[in-house]
Amino acid sequence: MRWTPLVLAALLVVVQGDLWFGKGNLPYVMGLRKQLAEQRVANDEARARNQRVAAEVVDLREGLEMVEEKARAELGMVKPDEILVQVTARQ
Repeated sequence: MRWTPLVLAALLVVVQGDLWFGKGNLPYVMGLRKQLAEQRVANDEARARNQRVAAEVVDLREGLEMVEEKARAELGMVKPDEILVQVTARQ
């Protein structure tokens, strides 16, 4: 009879020890949860970036306005009878 509480207490210590110091211990699990949250944020940002690129691809396939805008902005192209004027801000 006297050994039962001692055995139960020893088993409790073993289970708690495994919880705190074992392979899947609590601090390790909390670290994994933090990494998971960070990865979800990164995935959401990548998903939004992918949606923007997909929308841009659709615009490029559907109309020439987007192609013209890209050519003007990124390549500095102008129409045959246009004059390009660039204004820079003073520093």
